[in-house]
Amino acid sequence: MDEKTLTALLESVKGGSLDITAAVQKLRDLPFEDAGIAQIDHHRALRQGVPEVIFGEGKTLEQLQHIIERMTKKDGNVLVTRLSAEKAQPLLAAFPQAEYDATARTLLLALKPIENRGRGSILIVCAGTSDLPVAREAAVTARAFGNTVVELADVGVAGIHRLLARTEQLREAAVIIVVAGMEGALPSVVGGLVAVPVIAVPTSIGYGAAFGGIAALLGMLNSCAGGVTVVNIDNGFGAAFAATRINRQTAS
Repeated sequence: MDEKTLTALLESVKGGSLDITAAVQKLRDLPFEDAGIAQIDHHRALRQGVPEVIFGEGKTLEQLQHIIERMTKKDGNVLVTRLSAEKAQPLLAAFPQAEYDATARTLLLALKPIENRGRGSILIVCAGTSDLPVAREAAVTARAFGNTVVELADVGVAGIHRLLARTEQLREAAVIIVVAGMEGALPSVVGGLVAVPVIAVPTSIGYGAAFGGIAALLGMLNSCAGGVTVVNIDNGFGAAFAATRINRQTAS
């Protein structure tokens, strides 16, 4: 239940095309729904502007299918993150309208058109091909939340000329998400080139001393470029959520 749907429902009651009893029935599970294995937060779209997202990792196939079925009864779009290909295949059979991105490990079931609600575009800059899974998670999430997304891959600091050749593209974005592993230097470079918010995402890509993304995380937290904020290691979803809020705030 989002603001647009709730407004339409109240207008129907006001206009007489929907009686109060039917409206109450539709609103019965508005705060949350007890689905047994999960407490589904149907109110989240009203509070936060985006619906609840299912974190697929650690859930069984049966749990995922049950939660998705309950959420689709509200006619909203459903996004699942961190979903393995093994679990995705039976879910695609159960929900033929869904789309699975194997690189991002996301499943998106769009039951209604996704409305563009951002002022400008979110640019996702990926340092290397090995960082693509995290960058793609951010891209799928940002699009599902109603943003125009542009993706720029394999422009890391090992060949900085590749990034500098896209300077105009960097400056056209409303928000930039920068995904990088190894030493995590790319967000500092981008942050020094633009006047828009930069959200840095460290990845767990790198050799031993990268410590599973900790080196990149610390490098980004210590960025000498102003305006760079940092999310958790491999958290493309969190970066897209933050970028969505920034993009909508600038739209107002």
